[in-house]
Amino acid sequence: MGPIFSLADFLDMLRRRAAVILYVVVAGSILSLWMALNQQHMYHSAEVIQVTRPTIADELAKSTVEGSSARRMQLIEQRLMARGTLLEIIEKFALYADMAGLTPTEKVVMLRNAVSITGVAAVREGFADDGTISVLTITAMLPTAEQAQQVASEFGRRTIELSVSSRIAQARETLTFFAEKEAALASQITALEDEISAFHTANDVALPGTAEFRRNEVAAINQSLLDIEREKILIRRAADQASATERPATARRLLAEAQEQLATLDAQHDLLSQRKNELEAALQTTPEVQRQLGVYARQMQSLQGELEVVSTRRNEAEVGFRLETSNQGERLTVLEPAELADYPSTSARKNKALMGGFASILAGIGIAFLLELRAPVLRSAAQMERETGLAPVASIPVLDTRPRRRGLGDVLRSWRRLLPQKMARR
Repeated sequence: MGPIFSLADFLDMLRRRAAVILYVVVAGSILSLWMALNQQHMYHSAEVIQVTRPTIADELAKSTVEGSSARRMQLIEQRLMARGTLLEIIEKFALYADMAGLTPTEKVVMLRNAVSITGVAAVREGFADDGTISVLTITAMLPTAEQAQQVASEFGRRTIELSVSSRIAQARETLTFFAEKEAALASQITALEDEISAFHTANDVALPGTAEFRRNEVAAINQSLLDIEREKILIRRAADQASATERPATARRLLAEAQEQLATLDAQHDLLSQRKNELEAALQTTPEVQRQLGVYARQMQSLQGELEVVSTRRNEAEVGFRLETSNQGERLTVLEPAELADYPSTSARKNKALMGGFASILAGIGIAFLLELRAPVLRSAAQMERETGLAPVASIPVLDTRPRRRGLGDVLRSWRRLLPQKMARR
């Protein structure tokens, strides 16, 4: 503790450094009083918003807006704290109008520091943290109670609007993507069908649906040809029998009729044989054509499978979009609106002045102690005995031989003693 080892030393230090302590206390008190008088009171207002879960369970109708509510609130906060948004709010409520010297950037920084958005996480379900927020608190600290309330309410309103608009926009973009994807796949399937049809026409290939029909038609033609051959055999036998048993005139007539029937059957046979050859040629394909048909089949199967998946996703996206537009998904509701503050949130000026005065006293004592450390002088017999271990024989006080100056107090005391003598002489 330097030269201070006892209460007597401490009191002696206070007596010797009373002037320094007094100057520091007076200067510090004046400074504290000036700062307290120039203190700007700040008013606090808060709006509490509740994050409500979807009305319809995800198992029944799943929303297409993915991600935790904490991340969505973080994105909304970033948009709210953007420079353009803050300048709009400053201009709307004429914030910091009494500070003409501030630049727009400084006003933005002040408002950004005056507004805070905090969220309270919802109770966990199990061991995993899904990032769900149950309550969102928007706090504003501004010079007037009206401005604090207006700014907190404005931020709350914009938060709700941004939440609704962002969810609807995300659901709309999802629906638009899957709808465009579905239309593109349907167009690709149509184009592939046209390409397959053109390939079949160019290579004279029967479509899969008509191949079986043509095979059945070839079988029917073969049966007809067989019937024609049987009928021709019967006609020839009848003609031979007529030639052997009938009269010549009758035999000639029957032979002529048989020839006409045989000619008709030959014509039918030729026609059916031609048709059969055409059908068989249509059914015959080369290996290259078979390979290309397999490629087309695989492409068609892939496109149809993808179209089925996209159609299912598009239906889900449409349901999710309807949930958001009908306000059936996750939504924000005002639980406690921002209220007008009755008292400022900052501490009272009297308390600040008293604290400043107390700090000035401590500073004065600290400066006095530092001055004592700079001049470590033995000022009493006790200090000499404690520092050197030798007891002094005599202690001579410091004698001030300079003439004593008469101060204002001495003049007043002299005048008070002489006043009764002058009165007695009169």
